Amino acid sequence: MSVRVLVADDQGAVREALRMVLDGEPDIEVVGEAASGTEAVHLALTRRPDVVVMDLRMPHGDGISAIARLGEVGAGAKVLALTTFDLDEYLFGALAAGAGGFLLKDSDPAVLVDAVRGLYEGRGLIDPRVAGRLIARFAQLSPQAVPAEVELLTRREEEVLGQVVRGLSNAEIAAELTIEEGTVKTHVARILTKLGVRTRVHAVIYAYEHGLVR
Repeated sequence: MSVRVLVADDQGAVREALRMVLDGEPDIEVVGEAASGTEAVHLALTRRPDVVVMDLRMPHGDGISAIARLGEVGAGAKVLALTTFDLDEYLFGALAAGAGGFLLKDSDPAVLVDAVRGLYEGRGLIDPRVAGRLIARFAQLSPQAVPAEVELLTRREEEVLGQVVRGLSNAEIAAELTIEEGTVKTHVARILTKLGVRTRVHAVIYAYEHGLVR
């Protein structure tokens, strides 16, 4: 089954380049292109992609507003934010709006493909060039009170969450904890549900915000 992708960027040449990279993969299908945030939301509701690759600077509805709108209307797609600008306002704005991943546009095509597959599988990806700033920002925050739902995590789920925070993949977590990879996937799904977050990236942010890790 192919991963259905919607590409949103106001530059036609960029959309074409993204389509060529993604459509060149046997398990990925580009099902639509949008030139604005408003159009991206409309197409996400009609084409029902699994992943939206969203430029953050577009006319007629910027990418960050569009990401938030996708969450509000229940489009169900996971969003990979894409931008030329290495600025904190874009990074934090996109993640706060609900993006599950963040890449700079000059990333290697293979990284883009891996990010799309990762989001589809429930893994987020933050460009390594900005990931350090993200972690540093949340590590400096005064922890919020730990909500009651965290108390519902089993000890094993707490262990798995700790490995997710370390940035390990399901296979690496399985090896670390000596359990099956399928079991890890189940634990991660339950953790996301209990914490009320959509992706692993948001689970990591949640863990830092609430002082679960330092």
